Amino acid sequence: MVNPVHLRTLLEVIRHGSFSGAAVSLGYTASAVSQQMSALERDTGATLFTRAARSAVPTDAALAMARHAAKVLTDIDALLASTARAGSGPAHELRLGIFPSLATFALPRLLRMPEWQRLGVSLRLFVGEPAHAIQGLRTGGDLDLALVYQVGQAGLAWPSTLSRQWIGDDDFRVILPASWGIRSGSRVTADQLADMPWIMHHPGTADATVIERLFASCNLHPRIAAYCDDFNASLELTAAGLGAALVPELAMVNRPEGIVALDVPEIRLARSIFALRTGDADDARVRLFMDQLADILRSQSIGPKHTTPGYAPPSER
Repeated sequence: MVNPVHLRTLLEVIRHGSFSGAAVSLGYTASAVSQQMSALERDTGATLFTRAARSAVPTDAALAMARHAAKVLTDIDALLASTARAGSGPAHELRLGIFPSLATFALPRLLRMPEWQRLGVSLRLFVGEPAHAIQGLRTGGDLDLALVYQVGQAGLAWPSTLSRQWIGDDDFRVILPASWGIRSGSRVTADQLADMPWIMHHPGTADATVIERLFASCNLHPRIAAYCDDFNASLELTAAGLGAALVPELAMVNRPEGIVALDVPEIRLARSIFALRTGDADDARVRLFMDQLADILRSQSIGPKHTTPGYAPPSER
């Protein structure tokens, strides 16, 4: 009999490309992950991975098993969620904290998915900045799950009692008004942007500090046209010709007309997205939601790049 826990671990190893990456995601040790995969190989009689020092390359048998495992595990989670709902009523509700640009992009897509609607799990939402969502996890269980982001390594902290799962990286893009005459996708240097007006984060915030240091490392000292921490406002102001801005991909999904995005090799920045939860919140509702969210984010090329040998999430770098 195949252990469903081992199947879930298999999916994580394939997703991250290593036992250590799967261990971080699942809260295990790398040794425990290796032991689970060895047990799964014994139970199935198949060789699942070509093991190397820093990676685990899945065999064709592992990939075939993973395709079936994903459906099996979704069915199991749906069964558990349905049973909980029938037995106690409110157990089918997932209390979710989520930051605005991810909520705007992901939640409408999720709520329209027939697969999600069939699960019967309802959402109670808190849409706000990461610090507020973390507070909801801290103060007596107002939330079951919080989706937060971190720019660089500073400015956001959470209790060690919370488990953390890295979801992916949301890359920032340099955007300019189309009226300035630069073609979208053009590769330019930071020097070429030096004399342009910019829309920047309010000084003193953690995100602003990271961006200011990045710009300073490029010898880019922008002329400030506006301070703005609302990405939708920054997009509209850029489209209206006020200045250039640095905006993450998720916020650009519904961008207005009149904006071009540039490739500036010196300006490479991303915000890491994490799922935080308390130790007792790892249940069928959370796993079902996370599975659906992963599918949605892959459509935006946000998520673990498990096909890259030696790739590791931020917590392992």
